[in-house]
Amino acid sequence: MIIGSTVIHHDRVSSTNSVASAMMREEKPEEGTVITASYQESGKGQAGNRWESEPGKNLLMSVILYPEMVKPEEQFVILQFVSLAVCDLVSTYAYDVAVKWPNDIYAGKDKIAGILIEHSIIGSRLAGSVAGIGLNVNQMAFTGGAINPVSLAMLTGSSYDLARIIRELTALLDSRYRMVTAGEWSPLAEEYHKALYRRGEWHSYTDSRGIFRGMIESVRDDGMLMMRRKDGTLSEYAFKEVDYIL
Repeated sequence: MIIGSTVIHHDRVSSTNSVASAMMREEKPEEGTVITASYQESGKGQAGNRWESEPGKNLLMSVILYPEMVKPEEQFVILQFVSLAVCDLVSTYAYDVAVKWPNDIYAGKDKIAGILIEHSIIGSRLAGSVAGIGLNVNQMAFTGGAINPVSLAMLTGSSYDLARIIRELTALLDSRYRMVTAGEWSPLAEEYHKALYRRGEWHSYTDSRGIFRGMIESVRDDGMLMMRRKDGTLSEYAFKEVDYIL
């Protein structure tokens, strides 16, 4: 087992990604070391957003990786494998689970998990990566102003043992990461596209030019979203260059 052989739990941290990054600066923890917390004082989301989580209710974790087989321009494969592992887990408890590009996991039309990947690049290789995951498990109310949060407990009416959820997710992450280390990237990309939220459907979006109707076609190997417009043109977007209208 690569991911999950070492699990370090904290009652309270600034964020699990910050703890993992500090550990990597100060030492070289074993690859696959998992940092978990009951509460994050400054939980981080994409582009500086804050991740809301009631103390002791949800899964908050970060995984330390050394994916030196991945070139910096190929780093999207890390987000792919993590996204699929989280989908694997949520799909055992809920229906209609999808990856909302770039870094959210949806159950139906609601957000159940978020992912934040932070890389350290030295020259032409990824020297280290921290994969942060926030999964809503037992929280029943969200007050932070997010549009559509949901938890496993809200979907199923049951509460869950967080320790068990962590064990299940680390096993799934480990299995998916072995696909990366074995060079099985094409199956990962194929599964990722099958799981892509709104792929092949016409919906409303907004970009720097305003609101438009578009259809997600694919995500390139470099992580760029490819969107077909009603006039037939194909647009490409980096993170935060296009917003979903929900």
